[in-house]
Amino acid sequence: MREMSEKWRWVLVFFIVCILGWRPSSINAVTDPNDASALKIMFTSMNNPGQLSGWNANGDDPCGQNWLGITCSGQRVTEIKLPNLQLSGSMGYNLAPLTAVTNLDMSNNNLGGNILYALPPNLTRLNLGGNTFNGGIPYSISLMTSLQYLNLSHNQIQNQLDDVFGKLTSLSVLDLSFNTIPGNLPESLSSLTSVTSMYLQNNQLTGTIDVLANLPLQTLNVENNKFTGWIPEQLKNINLKREGNAWSSGPAPPPPPGTPPATRNRIHKSPNSNRSSDDGGDGGKSSGIGAGGIAGIVISIFVVGGIIAFFLVKRRSKKRSSPDIEKINEPFAPLASNEVQEMKSVQTSSTLDTKTFDAPPPASINLRPPPIERHKSFDEADVVVVSKKPVVKKKSVTAPINVTSYSVADLQMATGSFCVDNLLGEGSFGRVYRAQFDDGKVLAVKKIDSTVLSRQSPEEDFTEIVLNLSHLHHPNVTELMGYCSEHGQHLLVYEFHKNGSLHDFLHLSDEFSKPLIWNSRVKIALGTARALEYLHEVCSPSVVHKNVKSSKILLDAELNPHLSDCGLANYIEQANEYLSSHSDAGFNAPEILMGNQFSVKSDVYSFGVIMLELLTGRKPFDSSRPRSEQSLVKWASPQLHDIDALSKMVDPALEGLYPVKSLSRFADVIALCIQAEPEFRPPMSEVVEALVRLVQRANMSKRTIGTESFKRGESSEIPDNFS
Repeated sequence: MREMSEKWRWVLVFFIVCILGWRPSSINAVTDPNDASALKIMFTSMNNPGQLSGWNANGDDPCGQNWLGITCSGQRVTEIKLPNLQLSGSMGYNLAPLTAVTNLDMSNNNLGGNILYALPPNLTRLNLGGNTFNGGIPYSISLMTSLQYLNLSHNQIQNQLDDVFGKLTSLSVLDLSFNTIPGNLPESLSSLTSVTSMYLQNNQLTGTIDVLANLPLQTLNVENNKFTGWIPEQLKNINLKREGNAWSSGPAPPPPPGTPPATRNRIHKSPNSNRSSDDGGDGGKSSGIGAGGIAGIVISIFVVGGIIAFFLVKRRSKKRSSPDIEKINEPFAPLASNEVQEMKSVQTSSTLDTKTFDAPPPASINLRPPPIERHKSFDEADVVVVSKKPVVKKKSVTAPINVTSYSVADLQMATGSFCVDNLLGEGSFGRVYRAQFDDGKVLAVKKIDSTVLSRQSPEEDFTEIVLNLSHLHHPNVTELMGYCSEHGQHLLVYEFHKNGSLHDFLHLSDEFSKPLIWNSRVKIALGTARALEYLHEVCSPSVVHKNVKSSKILLDAELNPHLSDCGLANYIEQANEYLSSHSDAGFNAPEILMGNQFSVKSDVYSFGVIMLELLTGRKPFDSSRPRSEQSLVKWASPQLHDIDALSKMVDPALEGLYPVKSLSRFADVIALCIQAEPEFRPPMSEVVEALVRLVQRANMSKRTIGTESFKRGESSEIPDNFS
């Protein structure tokens, strides 16, 4: 009897094992938590589509629960393939944790907005074609060194192509067709040494396609663009579709003397490459030098002849040199950034009188530009004359007509002779005063420190500053209202915002003022992000602020943020050196502290620090705290993805009144912005998109919404959705 019971026990065990063996996916498979979290965010971002069988916003095992389109290996997701499913919304805000994913196919859906910045980093295939994505190509794609296939066709991409292709040496297929991409092809396309097929048709691309000449292309479609110039010889023997462009007619100009013959990065077998050398009887050796050798000799003769001719003409020109020609050959100091812009203006606005242009022999043409007298006023409409050269007029810089010109007397009256009582603060380039005029209007007057302007031409420098600042118009950028340039004084007049700066609200609040509620903090972050997006991605050329910090964010009566001093550092010659050494501690990106130049990426880092201020209520650097907590970024960074630690970091002034999900997503954006490596930080358009989504989905709790009353002004009720 005992033997029978023992036997049945083993049968039962065997039966259970068989059942477990039949269904391993539902019991044994546990998806990596980071992968599962990223896919759940993606699911909710696509508005919880019902056509995705198996997907669940609360599910934590995509691999084990057989989510549609998800392929796994072990615990890691390796492929996401969801084409032709009429999906809408966006792909979420962070797919970077999906480090094992190599194939992402979301083609032929209705997904929109900007292309997600934080894509899976190790993709070999990315297909987002046939959607409604707009904006530009995210910089993160430039880091996908394993990428072999990239399809962004049939979208609404309208930004110019950036140099994001330099490291994509494995890419074999690039499809950007049927968008509205403007501008010239970037130089980094020449680095695509493995590309065989490229589709650029039906865009607004301009310039030449010379950058593609040496690529190993087999198929190239550039139809229906605005390309000009000549088709490179190397591309004429491939499958090339070229109609619908403004190609130059006639033969292409010959290359300069000494230029090596054009080659392609493709290995071609000649028709006779497999043929044995029966004719010569030497088994591959040739009794003559051959056509290649003759061509080499001819080219060498031309090169040597060109060099000899060059020195002969140069020697002859020295004998009959004029003072003007001697002046051309003198070394000159590099131009400042504003002078480079002036040179560009001169070059584009000038016309050449070819009838009076007596060209010297080709070998004697000096390609260096004529020197410009560096600090001479443009108002004098000088003419730079070089012997037998075209006459070029300098472009005059005139004061803008859309801002008011004030007299020193006007501003003295309005500021009480710039008395201390009206002093609002001291910025990087001068002090700011409150100015109240007779008509009741209140403005802010920035008195530019004379030491930051050029000693040789301060009036010219200041006029250019005013001209450039007057072109900046955005709801979240402090507007330039006027200027004053008299008696050696240089003043900028801005709109005034009664609630002061964000720095004051966060760190200098008194007992009569209430702290910022969560909604207001998100609102301020979003508005500031939009201001930087405008400077970086709308202005042309891009404007780098260089001094983004909470004291530069001014708040109006409704707590709308206005970024001040926009563009000012761009047009002050010594701004980089001054700001590198005088900026508030804690705001500057690591690369600035190492002596590198300011960039849009350093602005993104500084914005991330401001978001940390909004989250924690702490200063970027606080020497009164314990040593491990003095640097806000170093203290906060390791805790941003730990929800328990995050809740302890929140500004105590909020008293716990914030949505937990909103807080977590806010922290995710911060983590992207304050990364140590500049290339990993997202562009501001991606930050704006993430914050807009945060606002739209947060479903702000009613307990966090209300009318705030401040000593410095009254704020209106903040709506749930302020996107």
